[in-house]
Amino acid sequence: MSVTATHPKPPGTDDRAQARRVLTGDRPTGRLHLGHYFGTLHNRVRLQDAGVETYLVIADYQVLTDRDTADRLDEHVEDLVLDYLAAGIDPARTTMFVHSAVPALNQLLLPFLSLVSIAELGRNPTVKDEIAHSRQASVSGLMFTYPAHQAADILFCKADLVPVGQDQLPHLEVTRSIARRFNDRYGPVFPEPGALLSDTPLLLGTDGTKMSKSRGNAIALSATADETARLIRRATTDAGRHITYDPDHRPGVSGLLRLAALCLGRKPEDIAAEIGGAGAARLKQIVTEAVNEHFAPLRARRAELAADRTAVRTILREGNARANDLADATLHEVRNAMGMSYA
Repeated sequence: MSVTATHPKPPGTDDRAQARRVLTGDRPTGRLHLGHYFGTLHNRVRLQDAGVETYLVIADYQVLTDRDTADRLDEHVEDLVLDYLAAGIDPARTTMFVHSAVPALNQLLLPFLSLVSIAELGRNPTVKDEIAHSRQASVSGLMFTYPAHQAADILFCKADLVPVGQDQLPHLEVTRSIARRFNDRYGPVFPEPGALLSDTPLLLGTDGTKMSKSRGNAIALSATADETARLIRRATTDAGRHITYDPDHRPGVSGLLRLAALCLGRKPEDIAAEIGGAGAARLKQIVTEAVNEHFAPLRARRAELAADRTAVRTILREGNARANDLADATLHEVRNAMGMSYA
């Protein structure tokens, strides 16, 4: 399966008009949260609906980068698929597949590791952040190969655009370097993928830091209305009664305002002005109502889909088959370019 490679603009540029193929995905460490939705998931649906060929990897091997075991992995994989489907991902237009089910993709890791230095991998800021929040007793070798593994995820399908959050740009730059170095050394095989950055600022969790499953500060897409209310009631604010939007000095309050604004399609400054001196209790009430109303249709769709887990397995089986066909073709091309075709 071939693709006409484009020449994307520098990372961070919205290049949807020229994109031919997009790769994105998540680690199955739990259900997706609001940060995932506003950060990348809604962009995936927009790209799919615009007719861009889209691949979505469920990176189960990469769960082991920051933890010793992958508990309840099969359940988490199915939960991700349910979140994707409920958010609007269409398996007829987006290929959803599991990392470990595509052997040829993972074989690309070996030649890719020969194209990056240990120093480059070690100073990657995203790797440093993952190490800081690791659940492992010691840092594994897999942690340091994480950027190269993501490069294999992206390049196996010759994606030329990757929807990412700001914190993932360093990983994408490693992918671009690997693609460029491979092409320089062995001949043109891979495009250098560009980044599609969400126009949504980093969404903070209930503790005022980056929303993350591993930090326990996230609101799941599939949370019930009562769960959402409870999490928002516990959210960090500050002692100031008058509500203002000031991300630098009032991160907790501003994060809640931003979340309400995203759900309501309004500016956080306007919501803050309406609340004024009514304080944090009123702010949290508005945020709770906005989130529950905005995500009620998605949550209803997800509950309906969850009643038939057999369909989820069928979607994965068909997606894995399509991904394997493409990965086999890419690996064959790579081996030919490297002079490693012995048949």
